[in-house]
Amino acid sequence: MSANVSASDLTDREKRLLFWASFLSLAAAGVGFAFRVAMGGDYGAEFDLSKQEVGQVFGASLWPIALTMIGFSLVIDRTGYKVPMMIAFLLQAGSGVGTFMADGYNGLYFSALAAGLGHGIVEAVINPVCAAVYPKEKTKWLTILHAAWPAGLVLGTLLIIGGDAAADGGMAWRTHALWILVPAVPYLFMYLPCKFPIDERVQAGVGYVDMLRQVGFLTAFLASGLMIYEIGNQVCQLREVQPHVRWFEISLGLGALVGLGFGIAVKSVGRPLFFLMCLLMIPVATAELGTDGWIKGLMTPVLEGQKIDPAMALVFSASIMLVLRVFAGSVLKFFSPPGLLCVSGIFSAVGLFWLSSAAGWAVFLAFVLYALGQTYYWPCVLGFVSERYPKGGALTLNTVSAIGLLSAGIVGTPLLGAAFDGSIHGTVKKEAPALAEAATGSGNFMWMSHERIDPKKAEAFVAALPEAERAPVAEIYQEAGPEGLPQGRAQLQAGRDVLLYAVRFPALLFVVFGLIALYFRSRGGYQPVELTGEADLGM
Repeated sequence: MSANVSASDLTDREKRLLFWASFLSLAAAGVGFAFRVAMGGDYGAEFDLSKQEVGQVFGASLWPIALTMIGFSLVIDRTGYKVPMMIAFLLQAGSGVGTFMADGYNGLYFSALAAGLGHGIVEAVINPVCAAVYPKEKTKWLTILHAAWPAGLVLGTLLIIGGDAAADGGMAWRTHALWILVPAVPYLFMYLPCKFPIDERVQAGVGYVDMLRQVGFLTAFLASGLMIYEIGNQVCQLREVQPHVRWFEISLGLGALVGLGFGIAVKSVGRPLFFLMCLLMIPVATAELGTDGWIKGLMTPVLEGQKIDPAMALVFSASIMLVLRVFAGSVLKFFSPPGLLCVSGIFSAVGLFWLSSAAGWAVFLAFVLYALGQTYYWPCVLGFVSERYPKGGALTLNTVSAIGLLSAGIVGTPLLGAAFDGSIHGTVKKEAPALAEAATGSGNFMWMSHERIDPKKAEAFVAALPEAERAPVAEIYQEAGPEGLPQGRAQLQAGRDVLLYAVRFPALLFVVFGLIALYFRSRGGYQPVELTGEADLGM
């Protein structure tokens, strides 16, 4: 990275080349994600993997993202942008080739791990690069840039569906793993001639320690605690042992120690509003990522009834997000980032509430309403952070996103899973009390516990019943099995109850982002901060 290249030194053509190369690099991550969503069952069956092992392979592509995002954000201004992107290409392309050549669980796991590490480097680079190239329209262009993720999901899914349709008997899952090269190879050659502008923090002469002070104790504590918790969980999974029953509290304690050391070293508590935005990424990630599984579960029978490939549910949802993000510039003419985030909360809450009771094609209409809300959450938070905390450079921009990714797996998905278990238990306790008494077990989430139906105990109870009594119980509680048996009423109702439970997250976002918007209005309106000097940035 040339020290004297700024955004104003780049021609329009050079800016476009850099932007679209960045777009393709994130799209490549989306293609890899679509492959693991669609083909997990196939490679799991070939290698006789358990559902837990398939889940571990999938998780290996997600949890490392936050590590490389934050790690590279600390050094990206010194290493330059080009070399990390070459490393990201090797990791992303290597994940596809490694999966193609995999001969078992280890090959799949480490290939997915490479995908996650590469994805994290991509995000660590393209977010600050986009903000540096378009310093006057950060939120608009960051939103358009992040249309690459749904674009990758659509591309990957359509390539898999199209490949299977074109090949007699369908393509092998190994061949589908190579689709990630379709966007990855072009972005490599597009990046080679690119000039990368320096971050506006560096250009304005804001020191490295000043960047760290934007994070300070508060956010360092939160990010460290979440990373320690997730790394510990992954180590326990690989060693096939259970983490300590109070591992979450232990992780927070260790995170507090790390955060305290960091805060003392840089002499900063951190920016309170930035810390709040990081906290808000927990409900954002839950509302945007955590609920998708249940929504797609509702859409799948609708699509199957119309003889449409259920994978088109992913294409449908991603296409909505893609189109809306591409046209973000028009929407942002009427809203500030906190204002748009507030309005998004309304659409998401209403959409989820409707989805919890919708049936048939009404599911599509309710989903469109929900998608209108969730589309702008992530990129608008990034835009807000980039515009209000330019002193934080790549670190603040990528830390807030990393916390969202971590919290989706640590908080969002398990929390909704606990609500799912609780709903099933409530239905079974009401309609089949004998089964509930025989099969009730305990589930744990962080420091909390809840009652749930243990599937193994339930299976044993049903097997012991006289044959004439099994069918009525199965209508109430029945896990979908390989025999194609339909789910019981308890499972189907739980899917809807989870969506109703999830309404509280966008409702919370509506209130808090509304208060933030009112705060800025009371101070004369929302304005991006420009690094023209050492002005006080307030909160």
